[in-house]
Amino acid sequence: MHLIKSHILSFLQKNGIAFIVLLTATFVQLYWAMGILSDHTSSSCLECSFFEDALLMSLLTGFFFSILFSIFSLLKNIYLKAIIELILLVTVWLFWNYTIFVERESSWSTYLFNEELYYTISLSVFPVMSLGCTSIILLHYKEIKIKFVQTTK
Repeated sequence: MHLIKSHILSFLQKNGIAFIVLLTATFVQLYWAMGILSDHTSSSCLECSFFEDALLMSLLTGFFFSILFSIFSLLKNIYLKAIIELILLVTVWLFWNYTIFVERESSWSTYLFNEELYYTISLSVFPVMSLGCTSIILLHYKEIKIKFVQTTK
């Protein structure tokens, strides 16, 4: 019973840290990339603030990705795991940014789909990549440290 309890606590602790890292990184990324649209009115919810949208997106991302990334912890190859997680995180963040751009900017104007993608990617590329890499490094800090300490000895 004690062994099961310690495994459950370890799982919750690891997922809690992943949740907080992903929640924070998503929230900062949304404000960094799309903060320029924070004073624009949302076309889907006229009363919703940018803060509420960003918080909800951050909570969803943190919750689902912390569970998904815990499943990926079964993979032993850290490089493969980190690449898969980074691709998923970047994809979802770009989707959130595209959603915000459509809701707060392009739905009030006449943007073509290609233009929406161009503006979203141009506003998002640096925040998404820098915070994505930082998040993956933070989530796998112990594994990376062990891997590099073992290879340097």
